[in-house]
Amino acid sequence: MKRSMSVHKGVLLAMALSSVMVSSAHALTVYTAGPGSLAKNLANGFEKKSGVKVAIFQATTGKVMARLEAEQANPQADILISASWDTAEDLHHRGWLLPYQSPNAANVPADLKSADYVAQGISALGIVWNTKSGTPEPKEWQDLTTAAFKDKVTTPDPALSGASLDLLIGLQHGLGDNAWSLFEKLKQNGMVVSGPNAQAVTPVMQGAKAAVFGAVDYVSYGNIHQGESLKVIFPASGTVIAPRPMMILKSTQQADEAKAFVDYVLSPEGQAMVADAWLMPARDDVKAKRPLLNELKILPTSSDGNSERSDILKRFNTLFSL
Repeated sequence: MKRSMSVHKGVLLAMALSSVMVSSAHALTVYTAGPGSLAKNLANGFEKKSGVKVAIFQATTGKVMARLEAEQANPQADILISASWDTAEDLHHRGWLLPYQSPNAANVPADLKSADYVAQGISALGIVWNTKSGTPEPKEWQDLTTAAFKDKVTTPDPALSGASLDLLIGLQHGLGDNAWSLFEKLKQNGMVVSGPNAQAVTPVMQGAKAAVFGAVDYVSYGNIHQGESLKVIFPASGTVIAPRPMMILKSTQQADEAKAFVDYVLSPEGQAMVADAWLMPARDDVKAKRPLLNELKILPTSSDGNSERSDILKRFNTLFSL
């Protein structure tokens, strides 16, 4: 009888161990829109803490979302980290997200979290200026309309950059019709609409142009740290922020591991990695190497939905004949 019970316990133990091994053998899959080095650091840190391997797919938000859509018949992603807050709001309304609020989100401001997504970190948009361009240092958006910046300004394409479109919305909310006067003057002064953020910054970094109107800041902070002659300037009249939402897909088969990953990213250790990538940490109790939210004038970007975004994008594209 005792031997039978012992064998039975042994079988149960073997089954339990087998279950753990199977669980740990399946990597947690994270789809993320840059920066790639941050994703790798978070994945490595989480694996060391938990023993759970993390597979990363890193690309632009557009490419990440296209892959997510294409895989709906056979979902692969457990967690999504986007560079656009709109992504999280859209997936929330479509019912794709698993509700979860990490206990480590207690120090994340209320407007940067919801019942099923939370900011990983935050970037802001500013003027990126080449300090060796021979042009005067710009202080305000309007400075880029002066003769000194004739044919020397680039801007990311708002059709490809949700953050750039948010800047248009924020400036319209903050300046009213004067925002469109500003855009018209920028057009008359030869501002070039480039592709995504990197394509707008590269000619400025190389010296072919002098400044970017509305560049995502963390990339340029990283370039400056590597010795590039750039400066990030936030106009006192205001700018917009670009929170990076992190969310768990409802289709995940590893909900517990996914929740643990979100907990790790929002832990002091994870948020320190976010800060090292030149982003603002989502938590307001973690230090950063760059200006934080309380040092910026933030323009509102809330809108009446997709209609306003579409109308503003169409008006901008018509102005620049895109």
